[in-house]
Amino acid sequence: MNIFVTKLDFQTKESTLREAFEKYGEVTDAKIVTDKMSGRSKGYGFVEMPNDDEGMNAINGLNETELDGRMIVVKKSEPRESRPPRTGGGGGRNFRGGNGNGGGNRNRRF
Repeated sequence: MNIFVTKLDFQTKESTLREAFEKYGEVTDAKIVTDKMSGRSKGYGFVEMPNDDEGMNAINGLNETELDGRMIVVKKSEPRESRPPRTGGGGGRNFRGGNGNGGGNRNRRF
């Protein structure tokens, strides 16, 4: 079972995450997702447990509990293709340096 863990402290180590889940059974992998550029934790990760019953016990036992001073959220990970598409967005920057909400500086007078 692949388990999603979020709201992790940015200093939490993979070994700490693994130890928390090993109290519920065998852990085959524990990974904290990091930013590719900075190497800094993004505050979430995944834990793989081969036994689904142990995985569900870990989810029920660890969800909304404290780990490294933060209240974590733990749930069964969904495969990417089964998630609904993300919509919305907005904002951003346009090619003229504005904020994406109406044209930037082109008509501005000082």
